[in-house]
Amino acid sequence: MTTAPADQHQRGTAFADLHRGPGAFVLANAWDAGTARVLTGLGFRALATTSGGLAFSLGRADGRNLVSRDETLANARAVIANTHLPVSADLENGFGDDPGTVADTIRLAGESGLVGGSIEDATGRPDDPIHGLDLAVERITAAVEAARALPFPFTLTARAENFLYGRPDLDDTIRRLQAFADAGADVLYAPGLPDIESVKAVCAAVDKPVNVLATGPAARCSVAKLGEIGARRISLGSALPRAALTAAVLAAQEIVESGTFTLTTGAMSYAQAEALENGER
Repeated sequence: MTTAPADQHQRGTAFADLHRGPGAFVLANAWDAGTARVLTGLGFRALATTSGGLAFSLGRADGRNLVSRDETLANARAVIANTHLPVSADLENGFGDDPGTVADTIRLAGESGLVGGSIEDATGRPDDPIHGLDLAVERITAAVEAARALPFPFTLTARAENFLYGRPDLDDTIRRLQAFADAGADVLYAPGLPDIESVKAVCAAVDKPVNVLATGPAARCSVAKLGEIGARRISLGSALPRAALTAAVLAAQEIVESGTFTLTTGAMSYAQAEALENGER
C-alpha cells in the first residue's frame, strides 16, 4: 500500500508544524501495525518507529547492524498503513558508512511514506562505535540534500550517540549537534544524556528543535517541564516495547515458577484489546 502524494504532503506539513510549537509534543514509538493503531487511538499527534522495538520483535540485538534497511522500511510501511498520523522512522546509522548510502536511505524512506527520519553518527561496530566528526557531518549533509529533494516536507533528525556508546563527552556532543545544525538538520537529538543539566545545556547550545528521550532523569519530568527547559519533541524510544516485554516476562515467570496466573488476571480483556486494535477507546 502506497501513501497518496497529497496525504503524504499533508502529513509532512503537519509533522514539521509540530516542531514549531508552542510547547513540546510527544512522539510515540510504535513497533508494529497493532501498536500504531493503539497509539493513534489514544490521541498522540505523531508516531515514530523504534529500532529497539523492531529488533526485540525479531529476536535480535539493537544497534549492531543486524536489522536490514528493507526490514526497517517494511516495518515503517506497516505503521504508516495503520495510522492517519505523521510517521517518522528510526533509520539507525543510515545502513551504511558512506554519505551516498545515507542519501539513498532517506530517498527510500520518503518513497515508503515516511515524513521524517533520524540518522545517527554511530557505526554499529563495537570496536569503533562513533564516526569521526568530518564524516558524520558529510553523512548528515547528504541526508539533508536527499530530504530536500523529496516532493513534500521531510523532517530530518540528526543524532549524536556519544552517551550511548561509552563516550560521555558533553562538549563533543554539543559540537556535533551544532555542526549537524549547520549542515541543515531540522531536529537535533543526543540520546542518553545523564542528567537534566545536560539536557538544558544541549537545548541552550543549539538553535534548532531538540528531541529529548524520555528515559533516565528525563523520564522523571513531565512533558510540560521538559518543554520549559527547551525540549520541543519528546520521544519514547524503546520504552513502550520494554514495558510490554516486562509485563509479559513477569507473568510468564509466575506461571513457570509458581504455577499460578494472578498477573494475567490483571490484563485487559480480549474485547478491550480488540477494541483498541480497531481504534476504539
